[in-house]
Amino acid sequence: MYFSFARTTTYISTLLTLLSEQSPETLTILQDMDIFVLPDHISLTSVISQLHNVDSPSPVPILAGAQDAFHEDAGAFTGEVSPAVLAEVGCRIVELGHAERRRLFGETDNVTAKKAAAAARNGLIPLVCVGERTKPPILDTPASSEEEILDTRAALPEIRVQPVWAIGAAAPASASYVVAVARALRDLECVRRRPAGSTRILYGGSAGPGLFAKLKDGVDGLFLGRFAHDPEQFVKTILEIAAA
Repeated sequence: MYFSFARTTTYISTLLTLLSEQSPETLTILQDMDIFVLPDHISLTSVISQLHNVDSPSPVPILAGAQDAFHEDAGAFTGEVSPAVLAEVGCRIVELGHAERRRLFGETDNVTAKKAAAAARNGLIPLVCVGERTKPPILDTPASSEEEILDTRAALPEIRVQPVWAIGAAAPASASYVVAVARALRDLECVRRRPAGSTRILYGGSAGPGLFAKLKDGVDGLFLGRFAHDPEQFVKTILEIAAA
């Protein structure tokens, strides 16, 4: 809820312009990346239209996604957002279980898992946010107990990692810590039994230029927050990830 509808429209327009200014060689590389934006629900269909405008389409594929969805497709659930309707309008990815959803609305691992399953059955990519609630005694050792890491038994193609204890903190999690947590997630049985490469792990939080090179041995990408409110910084980070 940082952007107005008008600001979202301007943001996407600026993003497309910045990407179109890249060299043909760079655009070829970006074709192999998954770039996504997650606007608010009211702006989502407009963003989808911008990204697929036949007169000025995006020079590279960009997935439009939602910030949440309900775990049922239809019914007496006033105020909720149907994953089936999201898929119908062209949404491709949906963020689930964000720390704010958990803290402000009491969403649990069980609720998040049901939402992820609903997203998957509707052909959406579930981007499931997981994170430890408490800082471990030794920073480079992840506290990967069942009570600290989301139960990922549902089909979860994407996982976003953010240590909750580091949100807004002066000292974010170290690169070595993030890599250790990512490796612990990959060792979970529910992840290991999936086809190789089908579960991708993104790091979110204090993410920006220069970070991915430190994390690339553990994670597959970044999830940018307020840092990406500046489309130039967003593109800069995209290009750095492509180069890495």
